[in-house]
Amino acid sequence: MQPLTGVVKNYAWGSRTAIPGLLGREGGDEPQAEYWLGAHAAGPASLDGVTGADGPLTLDVWLGEHPDALGTACRAEFGDQLPFLFKVLAADGPLSLQAHPSAEDAVAGFARENAAGVPLDSPERSFKDPWPKPELVVALTPFEVLSGFRDPKQTLALYEALDVPSEILNPVIGPLRYRDGEQAALAEVFLDCLSPSDARGEALTEVVAAAARHLQDGGELGRFARLAVLLDEHHPGDPSLLAALMLNHIDLEPGQGLRTTPGTLHAYLGGLGIEIMANSDNVLRGGLTTKHIDAPALVSCVDFAAVDTPVIEPQPAGDGAWTYPTPDPQFALWRVEPGSARAILPGAGRARILWSQADSLILDGEDGEALVLRAGQACFVGAEENVTVRGDGRGFLAASGI
Repeated sequence: MQPLTGVVKNYAWGSRTAIPGLLGREGGDEPQAEYWLGAHAAGPASLDGVTGADGPLTLDVWLGEHPDALGTACRAEFGDQLPFLFKVLAADGPLSLQAHPSAEDAVAGFARENAAGVPLDSPERSFKDPWPKPELVVALTPFEVLSGFRDPKQTLALYEALDVPSEILNPVIGPLRYRDGEQAALAEVFLDCLSPSDARGEALTEVVAAAARHLQDGGELGRFARLAVLLDEHHPGDPSLLAALMLNHIDLEPGQGLRTTPGTLHAYLGGLGIEIMANSDNVLRGGLTTKHIDAPALVSCVDFAAVDTPVIEPQPAGDGAWTYPTPDPQFALWRVEPGSARAILPGAGRARILWSQADSLILDGEDGEALVLRAGQACFVGAEENVTVRGDGRGFLAASGI
């Protein structure tokens, strides 16, 4: 059991108070968007009190020296690297529209950009490794997400209910009404909204103005209108806002989870949550951003089928533990609340990272060693370690999926 200190990531959409509050620290001038607990090269966690030749020893270096801690099955599938990245995420504003590639698309895209000579650190680069990037977010507070395309008939009805003149609206969302096949219609409207034009600019202005008149409405129309105004506040004049309004708008209550499959267009809108994902940097931007958008890659990777994205409810997984089931081999996630009883820490045989959200958790090793995690603290538990946990706290446990 090795206590860990993670790495704070400062992005403009983050919060100045949420992550510092969880970690028991003072907030700074910059928004803190993510707190990374993993072995990713761009921000590996450090082992508390352990130093190497260059200062505090980081988890990636330690795992390179102790690969057995990853577990036999994990090493056979992913080699000598931690296959997941575990984060605390705090969004005070909308993230960009984005999607992540499947395994096949990641391999092909990575090879294609390598062959074209695109540097790995280039802002024009979309595929930075040959890995897919499934994700799972679990809400710690009410959490809003856009994920997957809504049924185009429902989207068309919401747009029309804003009472924007049809001669202004039709040139932009007309394919939702007239084109056969929902996937073709959604793809056409989405891709058109990625580039500015006079028609799209006029439609955007009218849609936002009309939405402002419906802010007090109830039901789906009021929610649709408030989303349009929110996105315009953060991305004024961006025509991809019209595409974002075609996605499912999902509210997660604390404890609920949402899995983002490869190819699913999505964006987090706001809230505090836990996120676990494959240890990949592959992001295909799809709007609401000033960063590079690779439209051909989006067309090849994004799933334009209308979907109902199911919310994941935690399932009992033994004493004091609940799991968030997903089919992803890169990661698994549990909520841990043992109470006064001593419970076996899930995920034996796999590398694990435990983060304490509230109060304290006490881990007991077979050798009699005990480790206390206060709120905001974390530790790494190796695959070969059999550990029990007790205490009145609550935490989240991340591991490889196999």
